[in-house]
Amino acid sequence: MTPTPRIVVLSAPSGGGKTTIAKALRARYPDRFGFSVSATTRKPRAAEQDGVDYRFWKPSQFLAGVKDGQFLEHAQYGGELYGTLRSDVQKILESGRHVLLDIEVNGASQVRRLDSEALTIFILPSDPRVLVQRLVERRSESSEEIQRRLERAIEEISDARLFHRWIRNDDLDEAVESVKRAADEHPARFARDPKDIPWLKRYLVDLQSERQRPLR
Repeated sequence: MTPTPRIVVLSAPSGGGKTTIAKALRARYPDRFGFSVSATTRKPRAAEQDGVDYRFWKPSQFLAGVKDGQFLEHAQYGGELYGTLRSDVQKILESGRHVLLDIEVNGASQVRRLDSEALTIFILPSDPRVLVQRLVERRSESSEEIQRRLERAIEEISDARLFHRWIRNDDLDEAVESVKRAADEHPARFARDPKDIPWLKRYLVDLQSERQRPLR
């Protein structure tokens, strides 16, 4: 029996790996997953392509889209606007595929309110030191910007309790398969491992400690 197509939201702090997982899912299972390319007002990073990685819109264009009701969800993050176009989501669902949304926590909460069948997944590496190191190794942001992202990460992880699933992104293959199984089998209800709750609390404490260390 073919699983019912649904919206699958992937959220994570910067460095969590949600974009890598989303790309891998589309590459491995193109007949099961379609991807809605978010619109954003931020400038493209090196090698990013308009319409592939993001739709790079001017702020005035984005705000006009919000006013016209073009967005399923939209949010501000890092001083820039991000949003998911309703038309893209509907097109993918009608094709019989799950819709992958690579969006932030605020956007995920909007989708959850609008669609009770949507599945929300929060992604983290098991060790907060890995999260910090990924940000440093990107070399696309200053130390001050990384510190702001870590501060934001602490806020996002605190809100992770609202997500249906938490997936640890230590091995890409395992993480990809975990998302696929959740999308195909999850009945859109909270079904987390109780042991994850103390792990997440400890994660927050350890990430706070990592924030106090000099970035290397």
